[in-house]
Amino acid sequence: MNGMDATTGKPLSGVAHLAQRVGQILSTPIGTRVQRRDFGSLWQELIDQPTNAATAHLLRAATALAIQTWETELTVTKVTLSGTPAEGNLAANITGKTAQALGNSLVTLTIPLPAPTR
Repeated sequence: MNGMDATTGKPLSGVAHLAQRVGQILSTPIGTRVQRRDFGSLWQELIDQPTNAATAHLLRAATALAIQTWETELTVTKVTLSGTPAEGNLAANITGKTAQALGNSLVTLTIPLPAPTR
């Protein structure tokens, strides 16, 4: 699948385009898209929660669920978190198998957790 880089406007394809699409899904709060109110993830709801194992588990689950719901080109096999939440840098490391259109390969995407929009 081909697309356009959201930053530069240049053509984008393959795993780079997949990473951009996944980042868009995860950074969009549910309920904010007109005509598509259920698009997005619960990341924005979770980032202000206490930094503990329960919140980390919820972030991993929200990541996998959002990708399963909205991204047909990636089957998630593992989600881990990296970074230092207290310093405001947290990322999801998503491992999964790409669809046939992307070569049926195993990929790992690192998607930074967006800053709160509130």
